[in-house]
Amino acid sequence: MGVGKPDAGAKAAGTPSRAERSREQDRAAGGHRARFVDTGPGGLKPAGVVLVTSSATGTTRARLRWSSDGRTHQVPLGVVDRRTRAANLREGWRLAREAGLLTEAPDVSDSSWASSAGTRRSMQSNKGKDTGPELRLRSLLHASGLRYRVSARPLPDLRRTADLVFPKDRIAVFVDGCFWHSCPEHGTSPASHSEFWARKLNRTRERDLETNRALKAAGWTVVRVWEHTPGEDAAKVVKEALATKRGQAADLPEGQG
Repeated sequence: MGVGKPDAGAKAAGTPSRAERSREQDRAAGGHRARFVDTGPGGLKPAGVVLVTSSATGTTRARLRWSSDGRTHQVPLGVVDRRTRAANLREGWRLAREAGLLTEAPDVSDSSWASSAGTRRSMQSNKGKDTGPELRLRSLLHASGLRYRVSARPLPDLRRTADLVFPKDRIAVFVDGCFWHSCPEHGTSPASHSEFWARKLNRTRERDLETNRALKAAGWTVVRVWEHTPGEDAAKVVKEALATKRGQAADLPEGQG
């Protein structure tokens, strides 16, 4: 893998000042108060989204970065592939919010705000949707004539949402983020609050296994691809699963699905 370039995609001439960079982050996050992480007893710390593009693959990934106790902490957020740097920053902040990593800083006039409430909010997590890898996969499958449901529950009584669902074939497709689902190639565990993150990531792995077991028991085929998987390769995996279910050759004819 090639060496990544931090904050790749910046096109403005010259190096922006610290104040300009801060304003850029404020705009992308939806305001300065939306840019904080709860570090526990140490209080709130301002964070920033960093964009890193691989020189080998051209893939841009977003990371949330902040400093606390003299150390810099980073959490991978996922792949972003919007057309502009500003849009990629907004997408990075969206991923950070949906991951439960952020806590809105209090209004200085609001003396009733308590850090414990912020801690509770920061532990809430919701899975994002319509990520770059999902959109690429959907586009490739759609172009092949395949039709599917998006962000749907394979089983009405099971509180699990698949990224793509082929109801007639009983195939559920999940595009798993490298950080949250502990990718063996890119998965990391933050050094800050390591015990908390170990529990959280382990629970995600257990939930994935529970989902697989429940769907398979109901006669479904579960397809999981990592977000770093090239779109064409991910589409091939899905097509092969469909072909197996339908008893056809792996190269599906146009218009079937």
